[in-house]
Amino acid sequence: MKYDLVVGLETHVELNTKTKIFCNCANKFGSEPNTNCCPICIGLPGTLPKLNRQVVNFAIKAALALNCEVSLVSKMDRKNYVYPDLPKAYQISQFYEPICKNGYIELDSGKKIRINHIHMEEDAAKLVYKSGDTYVDYNRGGVPLLEVVTEPDISSSEEAAEYLEKLQMIMRYIGVSDCRMQEGSIKCDVNVSVKPEGSEKLGTRTEIKNMNSITFMVKAIDYERERHIELIENGGKVEQQTLRYLPETNSTESMRSKEDAQDYRYFRDPDLVDIVLRKDQIEEIRNTLPELPDVRLKKYVNEFGIAEKEAMLLVKYKNVSDYFEKSIKGLKNAKTVSNFIIGQIFRSLETEAEKEEFKILTTPSQMNELVKLIESGKLNMNLAKKALIKMLESGKPVTEFVSESDMQGISPEEMKKLCEEAIKSNENAVKDYLSGKEKALKALLGCVMKQTRGRGNAQEIESMLKGLIR
Repeated sequence: MKYDLVVGLETHVELNTKTKIFCNCANKFGSEPNTNCCPICIGLPGTLPKLNRQVVNFAIKAALALNCEVSLVSKMDRKNYVYPDLPKAYQISQFYEPICKNGYIELDSGKKIRINHIHMEEDAAKLVYKSGDTYVDYNRGGVPLLEVVTEPDISSSEEAAEYLEKLQMIMRYIGVSDCRMQEGSIKCDVNVSVKPEGSEKLGTRTEIKNMNSITFMVKAIDYERERHIELIENGGKVEQQTLRYLPETNSTESMRSKEDAQDYRYFRDPDLVDIVLRKDQIEEIRNTLPELPDVRLKKYVNEFGIAEKEAMLLVKYKNVSDYFEKSIKGLKNAKTVSNFIIGQIFRSLETEAEKEEFKILTTPSQMNELVKLIESGKLNMNLAKKALIKMLESGKPVTEFVSESDMQGISPEEMKKLCEEAIKSNENAVKDYLSGKEKALKALLGCVMKQTRGRGNAQEIESMLKGLIR
């Protein structure tokens, strides 16, 4: 029997507000344990939470970018469970009336992954296991989160990966989160089930908790799919449970039976007032949205003629895309800037984090000046590439590395003379070329380029050499 895979994602996005969701403690990654916490964070009796306005604004921004409906009235609820990372024995979240619902992310195939809702909530503290003891770091407790909950619309691990990558890009573009999985600022709970091919009835699902790597998420989904099918084919039954993924064995193991909503005994938080929004307030936030990744991608391909693969690399990192946009103003050919970024600049940035930050010394205006010299014919590509290397190392403009004589080029008469000299002094290369060895022409070209100190145009020189060789 063939089976359909059914996947839904619950993605926790950590917001990059300055302070936490219900208090004034710093929302900062990497601090010494228990240095960014207060009586509210650690749940002391008598403390009262106060909702951070910026969290609400970020939630609205995310909702609009993800094609959601924003609720004009929403409320905070208490999600009750007992665990060492939750000092109050409940988490302040949203259940009955979340801040937004009914959105979607469109995949490259055109398929829309529906978003059931997005809600705001506080993160729990961090448990640290060491030498058989458990320590609690409350710095993370109270960090603001958005939980983005999809419908079970995902049909493969590849679709899950694409959905999550697009969600990451959108959240970065609108500036609500850095979405660094290695720092835990975005992570997924993955719900997996299988059903007979074409069946409308969903199978029993299992939930894989706290996936913080797209690569591991893909492996975990594929593993669970095969595990479910094997169980069913052998007459067993899939149990609804919460799992953890074990990368070292590429397998999952049970953590506990899967909870349902009734297990958390949700009820309205009595310490927090209703969140009431105005339509004009929502529109003001809509007007602050930047151009989103999919819009930029289509523009780069359709208007600038950049190949889709290269355009994807530009769009993937917002800082790169912003740099590109600033650099191409007034240029005839945006592809020259694209080639410099994806080629020489990316080669100098080894990690994904470096590309994401894109902290380079050459400014967009300096890049623009370099390319304008190429377009005006004053600077050939060979010299431009050499100049860019020095620009990236120093932060100085192109005029510091090319002289007036470099920008004057080579006269046709001088070029012909140099070509004739190269032919005369490289008789063996000429014979090889005349016998059909095309590569021999490159030796002659290199000889001429060396004499011009890179000022010559390689295509023009090659054409002239072919015309002179008899």
